Amino acid sequence: MYDVSYRRAGTVPGAVETFSQGDDPKYVAGGQTLIPTMKARLAAPSELVDVSRIEDLIGICEDGDRVIVGASTTHAAVHADPLLGRLIPGLAALAGNIGDPMVRHRGTMGGSVVNNDPSADYPAALLALGATVRTDRRDVAADDFFVDMFETDLEEDELITAIAFPVPKRATYAKFPNPASRYAMVGVMVAELADGSIRVAVTGAGSSGVFRWREAETALAATMDAAALDGLSVDADEMLEDLHGSGEYRAHLVGVMAKRAVNALS
Repeated sequence: MYDVSYRRAGTVPGAVETFSQGDDPKYVAGGQTLIPTMKARLAAPSELVDVSRIEDLIGICEDGDRVIVGASTTHAAVHADPLLGRLIPGLAALAGNIGDPMVRHRGTMGGSVVNNDPSADYPAALLALGATVRTDRRDVAADDFFVDMFETDLEEDELITAIAFPVPKRATYAKFPNPASRYAMVGVMVAELADGSIRVAVTGAGSSGVFRWREAETALAATMDAAALDGLSVDADEMLEDLHGSGEYRAHLVGVMAKRAVNALS
C-alpha cells in the first residue's frame, strides 16, 4: 500500500488552500471513480482533499430561472429533490437511473461531471440543458466545458462548486444501459429550452465523449416529432467501439434513443 494523506475540508477556501499545499493532490467527494482507480494502481495521489462535507457544495435551490445543484450533492438527493422534480423532472429521473443504490447514495454530480467519463449520464444533461459549471474562480458554459474523453476545461487545481441549470420548457433523457455497470451504452437527452430552442445531447457513444447532435436539433426545431429524425444518423466511424458494441451498433442506438426521448416529451 502506498502512502496517501487525507484531509477533510470544511470550506471551499480551505479546500483550495489545502490543495495548493500538496505535492500531487486530488479532490474527492463520493470517490466512486477515484477510489477504484487508486485501488487498481492507476492513480496514486499524495493527498486526498475531501470536499464531501462542505455545506456550500451540498443542496439544490432555485435562483431566478435556474436551478442550482451543489457539486457535492449525491445522485440520490438529485433524484429525490421535490424542487428539481417539479422544474426539471427529466434531470431528476436521469439521476435515479445512475448505477445502483450504493453509487447513487455516495456518488456526486460534481464528481461525475469533472471526470467526464464518455458513458456518464450527467454530461448529456448539462449539454442539452445549456447548463453552466461554476468553480471556485469562474463560470464555464457546458458547451465549452467538455473537451474530450475524460478531459474538461478545468485547471488541475480548480474546484467545481455547483452546476446551474436553466429551467427548460420540457426535457427528457432516454438511456440504453449496460446491464452490468448501468453506464450508458447510449444516452440521449432532448430539451426544449425556455426560448424555444431545441438541444440534443448524446453520451455513451462518441469516441470523444459527450456531444450535441446538431442535425437532430435542426430537424426537431422544425417539428417536434420523432418522425423528424427519420433518415438522420451519426457517423459510425466517430462512435466508441468495444466488446459491448460496435460503432455501427452505437450509431443505430443513438437514433433509437433519440426517438424514444422525443416520444417521451409528448
